[in-house]
Amino acid sequence: MKILFINGSPNKDGNTKALADTLLKGHEYETLNLVDYQIGVYGQKIAHDQFGEVLDKVKKADVLAIGSPMYWHNICGAVRTMLDRFYGPVASGSLKGKKLFFLFQGAAPEKWMLDAGNFTMSRFEGLYGLTYEGMATNKDEAAKLSAEV
Repeated sequence: MKILFINGSPNKDGNTKALADTLLKGHEYETLNLVDYQIGVYGQKIAHDQFGEVLDKVKKADVLAIGSPMYWHNICGAVRTMLDRFYGPVASGSLKGKKLFFLFQGAAPEKWMLDAGNFTMSRFEGLYGLTYEGMATNKDEAAKLSAEV
């Protein structure tokens, strides 16, 4: 089983990574830090765009754990841009059979903020055929969710 943790935080070893460590404890996994990749926004053409490299890693994984800090009450820009870029190059349903976990952390989030993140991941799951196993916002939730990995 190949597990890929996509870390949207600019802090490679911060709270988002700590949630991944809890969720994926006991499993070997690869970390892809979005801060290390140049990914242009949807519709933009930039030299040296690396979305294709990210997509190749996603396609090879059996399990995806996408982690985002909460910025401005929502998913961080790096994760949002990556998700946007799937539209077009990735066919509907083509990621079927892969599990998806979402790690979403922030200071004192309100329910509507968490609902928005959960909704985004549910839509991403539905469009590309993944199996959404759920969201963890703290270490206790990540530990519970780890049984599904």
